Amino acid sequence: MNPLVKLQEYGQSIWYDNIERRLLTGGELARMIAEDGVLGLTSNPTIFEKAISGSSDYDAEIATLAAQGRSTEHIYEALTVEDIRMAADLLRPVYDRTGGLDGYASLEVSPHLAFDSEGTVAEGLRLFAKVGRPNLMIKVPGTPEGVPVVEALIGSGVNVNVTLLFAQSAYEAAARAYVRGLERLAASGGDVSRVASVASFFVSRIDSNADQRVAALISATKNSDEQAQLRSLQGQTAVANSKLAYVRFLAIFAEPRFLALRSQGARVQRMLWASTSTKNPAYADTMYVDPLVGPDTVNTVPQNTLDAYRDHGDPQGVTVTEGVDAAQAHMAALAAAGISLDEITTELLAQGVASFSASYDKLLSVIGEKKAALAQ
Repeated sequence: MNPLVKLQEYGQSIWYDNIERRLLTGGELARMIAEDGVLGLTSNPTIFEKAISGSSDYDAEIATLAAQGRSTEHIYEALTVEDIRMAADLLRPVYDRTGGLDGYASLEVSPHLAFDSEGTVAEGLRLFAKVGRPNLMIKVPGTPEGVPVVEALIGSGVNVNVTLLFAQSAYEAAARAYVRGLERLAASGGDVSRVASVASFFVSRIDSNADQRVAALISATKNSDEQAQLRSLQGQTAVANSKLAYVRFLAIFAEPRFLALRSQGARVQRMLWASTSTKNPAYADTMYVDPLVGPDTVNTVPQNTLDAYRDHGDPQGVTVTEGVDAAQAHMAALAAAGISLDEITTELLAQGVASFSASYDKLLSVIGEKKAALAQ
């Protein structure tokens, strides 16, 4: 059996963290759905920037829209909405077959709205209506300003993917906002069984940041025992952080407040492991898949991780609940070494918003350049 498909036996869905026009029109996404058990798709401004700037696949549409006098922003939205619609349509049989558990395509609101609650709610509602697909998820950044957005959109029956979650506390805030949103939907007479959400908890970037901090401490001491102790902390923080977040997930969705909603058909907000490609070549290329397998989880993988797991993945059962005590001990050792996980997660959230904003701006610039070139 394809290892990617076998993960489903242990409660984990594989989603694909990429989108581009030829993937949709050339049959590759359809193949991955059929053969690799891909059950959903995620996108972000960086992914769209690479897709549109890196190919001529969109040029004809850009030229047509430019000839109609459309603005650069209008063209950007037209291109991304069309891609997401096609992805959602390809995934619709999965959505129907799983009763709305899987089969979603995610579209992110403008990253420039990351600290604007009202603006993000309005944009989320508008995009959900414009795409017009029940298996669309609106991606909302997990900033403090994003928390009330989750509640408002879920309360309006809009599926939400809460992205850029790094801290366990930020995850918990997003999960509780989801529960409040379900309560609002139920109170207004809405069907809580028809709305879904995932909490995108970022993994590998945690190790990249933490390992750099540990490396600086190693360089600052000449004591070989201290160096050895510090080296043992490298490559461990991301998975430990994720396992401890999953502990919170289990607790939140076992509380009476949610169970009352579950009796009305509500489903849990699944944890989605994001940023699961291995950044350090010294680490195993499936190290952010193997230890995080478990019920009610999604792992959204880029192409290299998808290929690696298909080739030599070997799921053996539920792993995300294993080693929780070791994860807590690791966090204590990290703190004892003087490394603050709060500082890491705060820094990564700011970097994530800035990176997506830069990609969004770069893409608008690329579209503007293509408009001008194609008009000649």
